[in-house]
Amino acid sequence: MPITLLKTATGEPPTTAADIGDTVAIMLARLRAGGAQVALEYARSLDGWQGEVMVPQTQIDAAIARVPDTLKADIVWAHDNISRFAAAQRATAHDMEIELRPGLFAGQKQIPLQAAGCYVPGGRYTHIASALMSIATAREAGVPDITACSPPNGAAGIPDAMLCAMDLAGATRILTIGGVQGLAAMAFGLFGAPAADILVGPGNAYVAEAKRQLFGPIGIDMFAGPTDSLVLADETADADLVAMDLVGQAEHGTNSPVWMATTHRPLAEAVLARMSDLIADLPEPNQSAARTAWADLGEVVLCEDREAMAAYADAKAPEHLHVQAADLDWWRSRLLAYGSLFLGAETTVAFGDKAAGPNHVLPTSGAARYTGGLSVHKFLKTVTWQRVSGPVQDDLARVTASISRAERMEGHARSADLRCAAQAPSQRTMNS
Repeated sequence: MPITLLKTATGEPPTTAADIGDTVAIMLARLRAGGAQVALEYARSLDGWQGEVMVPQTQIDAAIARVPDTLKADIVWAHDNISRFAAAQRATAHDMEIELRPGLFAGQKQIPLQAAGCYVPGGRYTHIASALMSIATAREAGVPDITACSPPNGAAGIPDAMLCAMDLAGATRILTIGGVQGLAAMAFGLFGAPAADILVGPGNAYVAEAKRQLFGPIGIDMFAGPTDSLVLADETADADLVAMDLVGQAEHGTNSPVWMATTHRPLAEAVLARMSDLIADLPEPNQSAARTAWADLGEVVLCEDREAMAAYADAKAPEHLHVQAADLDWWRSRLLAYGSLFLGAETTVAFGDKAAGPNHVLPTSGAARYTGGLSVHKFLKTVTWQRVSGPVQDDLARVTASISRAERMEGHARSADLRCAAQAPSQRTMNS
């Protein structure tokens, strides 16, 4: 179905540069060999942090006491939504057993990972919600040991509100260390933390590359790139709401694309006309980030009908997909590829980013074609078991031996033969 480009992206989000990959590889090699001492050196030189890496509980308690009561109450409110949603997800992952044939039992068991490392980004923004999203989800999954780390914000260390959120969400320990060295501290079990089974949480290009290189012996939530967002809107949508939603997501950074698809040209033209003023009204550095993201990566397309809009969305597979159109049930049923779906003008991606409940750690760069976002399932191993008794053993042994010999795997076949009660003792002896 044809679409008309009303605003075209002039660039593409940057990919991980080779020099970032090389730098991260060198750092991880040094950290693996030198452990906590090297991590501390990087914390001093890169983060400018001169204090202790492990945050003592007395310092956490003091930080919590300094958080204004209204903000503290809002953090608690958001945490309640996030943890309750994660708990409801956990209830959908359950052990089960089935008797496939008389005497042939099989089942699955959900086993929480034993240690998780939750990276909470710092820098330009204080990512309170990211602390809640990763740590609370791991806790609701049943992970017994959770290390959280975040870079310091100057000499004061991790911001008070961030420490409040980390503690409330259930972190076992909190480390003031960021970047590659922070991930290494959790991956390699430094500063009193056990080696993590999984590393989760968003971060900059160096953090993303470190997770990529560590993946294998250690699990990760996903390979994350710059955040992205798509709004689907029809003639019922409000131009001011659509434009502000695009601006709100563009402020994430200069490499964060935002897109709009609509069946209504007047709406598209109205949104395009509003973008410049809305961006100009943002404070710095948000304004510069949003302006560059919109100019270089923003896209607006006109579609002939809602099916064309849906097809465009499926092809984009956006991290955030916001529908501001009539017949929301149709959209929820039809759309196939997204990290998280926001239905109706009454909601906004910002709700999901901060407090609504579903996790905001989501697939980017089209990865929503094949995966969802962070959930309790990332912290669980679904393992299987089986046992056999009774007459079914003969049939199972016969079929196994038959297939094994067809595959030219005689050892497998003989292992099955020995379980066949119908086999003559002399044949068992010969095969053994």
